Amino acid sequence: MDRVVSGIRPTGFLHLGNYFGALRNFIKMQEENECFFFIADYHSLTTHPTPLDLQSNVRNILIEYIAAGLDPEKATIYVQSDVPQVCELSLLLSMNVYIGELQRVASFKEKVRRQPDNVNAGLLTYPVLMAADILLHRADKVPVGKDQEQHLEMTRDFAQRFNRIYKNEYFKLPVAYNFGSELVKIPGLDGSTKMSKSDNENSCIYLADAPEVIRKKVMKAVSDSGPTEPGQPKTQAVENLFQLMKAVSTPDTLQYFEDQYQNCAIRYGDMKKQLAADMIAFVQPVYERILELREKDDYIRKVAREGADRARESAAKTIKEVREIIGIKSF
Repeated sequence: MDRVVSGIRPTGFLHLGNYFGALRNFIKMQEENECFFFIADYHSLTTHPTPLDLQSNVRNILIEYIAAGLDPEKATIYVQSDVPQVCELSLLLSMNVYIGELQRVASFKEKVRRQPDNVNAGLLTYPVLMAADILLHRADKVPVGKDQEQHLEMTRDFAQRFNRIYKNEYFKLPVAYNFGSELVKIPGLDGSTKMSKSDNENSCIYLADAPEVIRKKVMKAVSDSGPTEPGQPKTQAVENLFQLMKAVSTPDTLQYFEDQYQNCAIRYGDMKKQLAADMIAFVQPVYERILELREKDDYIRKVAREGADRARESAAKTIKEVREIIGIKSF
């Protein structure tokens, strides 16, 4: 059975893009693999969240993981900071990582551009901590998005370098998880090609959004004045509406509005009303489960505690063996 490791930063609530891009596949993964899913609160510190926000965001993500279908009985679900061995492994790996290669990382350059007043060491060493997250459980596979492919390649480089320096094939070289089908990309309501809370929170439909909130957001979605001749290409904003409808509506509904568009008879208000209704119906089971879990503090703490216990057991074994390989021994 393969080991799969994946994490998500607690920066708010999970949205439809998270669900189609990761969560839906995580649910499948836990049936066929030994999975470790963690909430990366250490990683989020690179943006300096307040203590109150950090704690509530971790709780939100944990609840939404479970509400979306992750089963604590089938997968290990834990909070990153509950497993201190990840810090030790990150430190040990960093001894063989070079400043130049970290400075060339595309995501680091982008963060420097976007937050020039907060270029901290954590941003620079982000790939090392990410590698530690993965190698701590000696993962075989890692589900990653396009923007994280470079970090996974660096993880493989760090693992291979460790094996070479210490003349030991200890670490596996994890590969990207292939879901066996084309991934669904969920666009934003603001006309952007990706649903992302970092750019515009109102462009996202969150799994925790109440029905009236979803309806209001969808009705404000960007569109245009409509086609003036048959076969006219869709603008990005209108294409987004159709992509969203493809994700949550029936094929017949999608085809109806496609025909209306091609016949230059489409009314975007009607399309948005239908899209909002279908989104509400799609999210409803998860939303209701979120409300239920919010009232079960004891259960949520139990899930986090038991997940941390299992993750620490796996991590302790790795750290013990890595120390022995390096030559760190207690007197």
